[in-house]
Amino acid sequence: MPPITALLHTRNDELRLGRSLEMLLPCAEILIVDHHSTDATRRIARNYGARIIAAEVGVSASHYLNLARHDWVLCLAPGESVTEGLQASLFEWGATPGHTDVTRVAEAAFSIFVREQTGESWRKLPAETRLIPRSWKLWQERLPAHDPSAVVLEGELLRFTSP
Repeated sequence: MPPITALLHTRNDELRLGRSLEMLLPCAEILIVDHHSTDATRRIARNYGARIIAAEVGVSASHYLNLARHDWVLCLAPGESVTEGLQASLFEWGATPGHTDVTRVAEAAFSIFVREQTGESWRKLPAETRLIPRSWKLWQERLPAHDPSAVVLEGELLRFTSP
């Protein structure tokens, strides 16, 4: 399996970060870009073995891809969690020939369906591009911009609206 770096931007996310980090078993590295948290966010990230770097002012989101140790990066928000089905897809994806050679698929990307918590129920959202090569240049704030040609992986990201 090609190693994957999970990349999350945090700021005072102590109440929801653990849920995100505990499901990242397919990722060989967790990289946290912390935007000056004043709560226990950094301590929680360290407890999960994350490498923490301080966010820099005026730096583009793609800058942090250069700090990832691996060629493939899974981008998440602190209020999101990988389902067991997505974990299985990521493990299977890594075992599929062709996906691992970043030089051959330098502009390839993979999308994931998102389910968002809305009170007592869940709302299914369109797929979002989240598994990208380190060479990725298209961003929408701190997450990759959606690529309509991205292959959709099985499984989902769960987006929690409250801790």
